[in-house]
Amino acid sequence: MSTHINAPEGAIADAVLLPGDPLRAKFIAEHFLEDAVCYNEVRGMYGFTGTYKGSRVSVQGTGMGQPSLSIYVTELFQFYNVQKAVRVGTCGAVQPDIALRDVILAEGACSDSGLNTMRFGGMHFAPVADFGLLQNAHEAARSLGVEPKVGLCVSSDMFYDDKANWKLWAQYGALGIEMEAAELYTLAAKFRRRALAVLTVSDHILLGGQTSAEERQTTFTTMMKIALDAVTR
Repeated sequence: MSTHINAPEGAIADAVLLPGDPLRAKFIAEHFLEDAVCYNEVRGMYGFTGTYKGSRVSVQGTGMGQPSLSIYVTELFQFYNVQKAVRVGTCGAVQPDIALRDVILAEGACSDSGLNTMRFGGMHFAPVADFGLLQNAHEAARSLGVEPKVGLCVSSDMFYDDKANWKLWAQYGALGIEMEAAELYTLAAKFRRRALAVLTVSDHILLGGQTSAEERQTTFTTMMKIALDAVTR
């Protein structure tokens, strides 16, 4: 029985967008979904189901960090039979050829989290995106006139990185630092589901510069369209 999502059976679509911010979930429902109905308000973590271009789609907030996302995604997969899950989130860029508001499609997710250490012990799991969703998102982006960056993200448990570990991740080719994708990809592998992270660059760790909280909540519409098109193609 689901503990953190209070939705009746059948209330959630088999395709779900996953913003960390519940207010971004509300924004997506209000601006992109037709006939959207709120199915969850537990702990203020909004969830909605509606239709997008005739296809049934849900959007569920997950909170910040991998432990929080893990709760919601586990319940979506285990209790609501969600088949496709796409994170729509933000990241900090760590490469010089990436700009604010660029869209990153995370084909894989490195991590400093202890979650997979607890799962796998001394073994190292490689969390990767579903190729079909990645391909759909790439095609959707290009149809919108956007050339997305495709590569590795890093899912870090530490937002305020005093040791500047991002420099080592950048040296090995990571494009951006965020906080959730690795756990999403790992759970998708466990439950045999399909997952992808579509990220907008909200700040530049290497070069400096950042967007406002309001911009992050309401103006990153390109990645929302890409994600919606990816799960409904």
